[in-house]
Amino acid sequence: MRNLFVVLLCAFCITTSWAQLTQPPFTPAVERMKGVEKRQALQEQSVVAGIPFRSAGPTVFSGRVADIDVWEKDPSHFYVAYASGGLWKTENNGTTFYPLFDQEAVMTIGDIAVDWNTNTIWVGTGEVNASRSSYAGMGVYKSTDGGKNWQHLGLGESHHIGRILLHPTDPNTAWVAVLGHLYSPNQERGLYKTTDGGKSWKRTLFIHDNAGVVDLMIDPDNPDRLYAASWERTRRAWNFVESGNGSGIHLSEDGGETWSLLTTKSSGFPTGEGVGRIGLAMMKENGKPVLYASLDNYFRRPKKEEKSDNLTKDMLRSMSKEAFLKLPSYKIKDYLRSNRFPDQYDVKAVKKMIKQDEIKPKALVEYTENANSLLFDTPVIGLEVYRSDDAGKSWKRTHDDYIDAVYNSYGYYFGQIRVAPDNSDKVYALGVPVMRSDDGGKSFTSINGANVHGDHHALWINPARPGHLVLGNDGGINISYDDGENWIKCNSPAVGQFYAIAVDMAEPYNIYGGLQDNGVWFGSSNYKASERWHSTGQYPYRSILGGDGMQVAVDTRDNKTVYTGFQFGNYFRINTETGKRKFITPKHQLGESPLRWNWQTPVHISVHNQDILYIGAHKLYRSFNRGDDFTAISEDLTTGGIKGDVAFSTLASIHESPLQFGLIYTGSDDGLVHVTRDGGVSWENITQGLPEDMWVSRVQASAHEKGRVYVSLNGYRWDDFRAFIYQSDDYGKTWQRLGRDLPLEPVNVFKEDPSNEDVLYVGTDHGTYVSLDRGQSFMAFMEGLPLTPVHDLVIHDKAKDLVIGTHGRSIYVGSVKELQQLDNQLLKKDLHAFAMDAIRYSSRWGNSRAAWREASTPKVHIPIYASEKGPVEIEIRMGKDLLLKKHNAVLSKGLNYVEYDLSMDDKQLEAYNKALNKKTKKDAKPIQVKQADNGMAYLHKGEYAVKVSRGNATAATSLKVK
Repeated sequence: MRNLFVVLLCAFCITTSWAQLTQPPFTPAVERMKGVEKRQALQEQSVVAGIPFRSAGPTVFSGRVADIDVWEKDPSHFYVAYASGGLWKTENNGTTFYPLFDQEAVMTIGDIAVDWNTNTIWVGTGEVNASRSSYAGMGVYKSTDGGKNWQHLGLGESHHIGRILLHPTDPNTAWVAVLGHLYSPNQERGLYKTTDGGKSWKRTLFIHDNAGVVDLMIDPDNPDRLYAASWERTRRAWNFVESGNGSGIHLSEDGGETWSLLTTKSSGFPTGEGVGRIGLAMMKENGKPVLYASLDNYFRRPKKEEKSDNLTKDMLRSMSKEAFLKLPSYKIKDYLRSNRFPDQYDVKAVKKMIKQDEIKPKALVEYTENANSLLFDTPVIGLEVYRSDDAGKSWKRTHDDYIDAVYNSYGYYFGQIRVAPDNSDKVYALGVPVMRSDDGGKSFTSINGANVHGDHHALWINPARPGHLVLGNDGGINISYDDGENWIKCNSPAVGQFYAIAVDMAEPYNIYGGLQDNGVWFGSSNYKASERWHSTGQYPYRSILGGDGMQVAVDTRDNKTVYTGFQFGNYFRINTETGKRKFITPKHQLGESPLRWNWQTPVHISVHNQDILYIGAHKLYRSFNRGDDFTAISEDLTTGGIKGDVAFSTLASIHESPLQFGLIYTGSDDGLVHVTRDGGVSWENITQGLPEDMWVSRVQASAHEKGRVYVSLNGYRWDDFRAFIYQSDDYGKTWQRLGRDLPLEPVNVFKEDPSNEDVLYVGTDHGTYVSLDRGQSFMAFMEGLPLTPVHDLVIHDKAKDLVIGTHGRSIYVGSVKELQQLDNQLLKKDLHAFAMDAIRYSSRWGNSRAAWREASTPKVHIPIYASEKGPVEIEIRMGKDLLLKKHNAVLSKGLNYVEYDLSMDDKQLEAYNKALNKKTKKDAKPIQVKQADNGMAYLHKGEYAVKVSRGNATAATSLKVK
């Protein structure tokens, strides 16, 4: 399924006081930049910055591509901008990529522009799409050295940038299409121009504070002529208005200084409230511009006359009780079967309910109205393509019929169109799927290959080689050399957009995760990136469900029973060994209001009995038999709903106390927190003392104190970027705010360490933080981690690993074994050496089986805490007296992981061999350690003393070679 906002009928909602809510103030860009400085301070002061994290993949799928920029002289070189995964470059036609934008203020990108002659890159931050995970940017960045260094050029209130255009001959002139804030009105939207390389900006086009510029194009032969597409959209957590009078196409003939509206009522292009997102494309034919525009048309389609004899939803909405009871049974039966009513609601049961006035006929319609069905029932016109042959003065729709199943009601997620540089009749429309027209848009055919993802956002057409396409979508990059007949898939970066992750207790343990538009996957935690699976056919991760993958819960008794689902509460019990699955989502009763399900529906297994499963709609449901049957154990735990077209007033988080069965907390997307101490018999609203109207991103019952509970709240859907974390020690009666030193980054996830009650973990829109003093202060993880959004965290209690699920860079794993030991007593030490992991001996160390193959070499890490940065001396000894190796290392303040290659000083080799054979039996073969092929001598099996010293301070540990 696609990343889409759901159109709900008003029957789904109850208008509450939310309708009278005043828009709270957004976080200004100047404050957000101060937050970046605070983030940097938390990195510099961190004693955990040295903990190494490794990417745990996977790369078999990718993430949403926002833009592509290809070098025309050598198309094997190109840049790819990901929606939340940063900027990457390939110099080998997509075989491998390397990142360039991992440590800036934000990683989300809307558009890029590259001057290949000067190696200059312009990045417009903030994804242009308006999906539920489209992150706000911080303006424009520029690099003049191919991405090695970056300069921030301002426009911080732009939030979402649709297009950057560079002047073809003047490197100091550029134009930026600023779409503006997603969740709040702002005056800084519009078209901006610079003539001094980005030092200063001038806004030359402004419509109003809810309409920005989404697309922009320039006449290559006349850079004074530009076309801009404006888009009016208003988005709130509960509602999205995707169109308006502010949408249109504008023309400038003086280099963007002044603009005129082209799409007037006489132009042939639609105008008015139904005009949604517009995409632009141009080519030159005989020196004259040929323009194309794609439109997300939100005007309604004319209602079709129903010629079928079947019973329809429209009939039932207005049907009387008497008319229904006169219907032939076969019509009712067909309706019930085609709409998948449960067996309990057969013809006899339904007629009885209506006859006894338990329900009205329209209840048979309301029962079927879930989020996804209503989305596809929305009768908007959808994608349209228009063409102009007179420089935009007049427009004509290219097709007679509707272009179905490309936009549906979520064209705001797409809106890109292209025309071939050499053929004005060859047009490409990007949506679900990617379409090509060879007759000027009269008809379209899909060129979505079997190895091509369905949702498309970027396309480059080679002007020098017809049919050569580079395509960007929710599945990464595809390349075609035959105009879309066949495609190459280029997925080497780990840029998956995870919503949620989980782990099991297998050895090695497996990681499970649900992703944006790439389903649910699981694989071994010991994953290492490799292309070998192309020859073995066995990729380390395996897909277990499609759609937009959501939360996962694993029964660790067998490590193969998994509960997971896709958007809006469609959940299953899956056996990963047999592949058997069962749909388990509870249903409301006929005559009840339909259940409201969050996009990312929460699911939770009881640690007290893993047959017990919880799942949250606007009520909390519990199953005692692994999801076979559910019972509601609460009434509505939200504010009750609000009129709008986005699923809202739903439960977003569930957690049962590990210390007491039936002590359960819930948090809703409209800001409410509830607790039950008796398994759902009674509930208490404990929201008092928390910020109002925020999204509850996590509730976490403590594993150390029964009355302790933590809550994180997220204001992103108000464009409020403050970090909210609260703790209560009395079951939520009173709250204390934590993390006051965290930067201005919305909190997506909060976790308490299972081993050390003072250690708390936080994942925000820009990274992962940890507190060693139960939330009074925080510090940042850094080593190996990009500053990407973090949506989930799991601490594996047995392996002592922190598993990080990012929304843009897949999964990372790092050991927190030493971190969990950082108590006040240890932190006062000058030096401390922790226990080392054992390593298994190999006689191949240093030896090469072939001249062309590098020798295999071992390495271990010596974990050391240092109170101050500076040099230390490290000694490796056998017993007390035999010194085998002495070397120096420079430590940072905090945790350090010093690499040691298990080699020894070859001057000690004779003494070492003698010591190894001291206890060898007379008739046994003597041990003889020699220099390996690489000239190094390595430790044999045994236990060795490791000493770290600096001045008078020393620390000791041991190394075991098994």
